[in-house]
Amino acid sequence: MSAPEKISVLNPTGFAPKVVQKDLAPRLDTLNGKTVYLVDCRFDDSDVFLKQMQAWFAEHMPAVRTVFKPISSVYLNDDPSTWEEIKARGHAAIVGVGH
Repeated sequence: MSAPEKISVLNPTGFAPKVVQKDLAPRLDTLNGKTVYLVDCRFDDSDVFLKQMQAWFAEHMPAVRTVFKPISSVYLNDDPSTWEEIKARGHAAIVGVGH
C-alpha cells in the first residue's frame, strides 16, 4: 500500500479594503432651476433607466435641467473628468448602476 498523495489547499478568504467614511453632500432646498446630471456608468441597462428618468423630469419637473452623461469607459474604471464636469456645471447627480 502506498502513502496517500498530499495536496495543497488555498484559503479563499479575502480581505476587504479599509473604508473611509465621507460625509454626504448637503441636500438642496429645491431642484427648480438646477442642473441634475444623470450619470450612466454603462452597467447593464442603466442608460435605459436614466433616459426614462430624464423623460420623467421633463414631464413632471420641467424647471429642472437634466444632462444625460455616460462615463468615458466602464463602471470598473474611474472617470475623473466626468466628476470634475459635474462639480463645475451641475448641482446634483444621479448615478445609474443598472438593474
